[in-house]
Amino acid sequence: MLGIHHFALFLLAGLLLNLTPGADMLFIVSRSAARGARAGAVAALGVGAGCLVHVTAAAAGLSALIAASATAFAVVKWLGAAYLVWLGAGLLLARRAGAAPVVEGAARAPEQTLRAIFLQGMLTNVLNPKIVLFFLAFLPQFVDSTGGAQGWAFLLLGVVFDINGTLFNLGVAWLAARTGARLGRAQALGAWLRRATGLVFVGLGLRLALAARN
Repeated sequence: MLGIHHFALFLLAGLLLNLTPGADMLFIVSRSAARGARAGAVAALGVGAGCLVHVTAAAAGLSALIAASATAFAVVKWLGAAYLVWLGAGLLLARRAGAAPVVEGAARAPEQTLRAIFLQGMLTNVLNPKIVLFFLAFLPQFVDSTGGAQGWAFLLLGVVFDINGTLFNLGVAWLAARTGARLGRAQALGAWLRRATGLVFVGLGLRLALAARN
């Protein structure tokens, strides 16, 4: 099928990888628990859009260039690390800036806020160079190297992985929103959630900054 083999195994491996918690899932859970299912769904769509950027770049050969170039990898890595630290610091300082209480009704956030959540989810994914290496290491295992349509096969597998991951993340958002609706009625709990998430994002940013290319 278009130079693709072991497609069923690819779907199973992709599902197991989506079950592994990471920065993307943490962002979706935090937005869902704090602002409701709508914000969590927007965050999941933003992450999916960011993943699609990596898929397109990989299919076009740009990811291979970044993986081969220490300078390009370092630039993307430091941008991603700086963004994660900035996002975490923003969550830590949200209360000082007069953030709204975390309540169930906050799911009806203004469009501008939802747009910001979408962009944050997208950038959280786009500015992570480890995802570049992931696609280069994972997807080629299911592409026939002897065929002449490796680029299209790579793109198709990436899109399928992205769609499945987005559907999974939408389920995570819904589940986290239901949990947050029951537990997030107390403003103190919402403030604790923001601080905890902020600390984790700062930690992820520092970890990314110190990560080696391999």
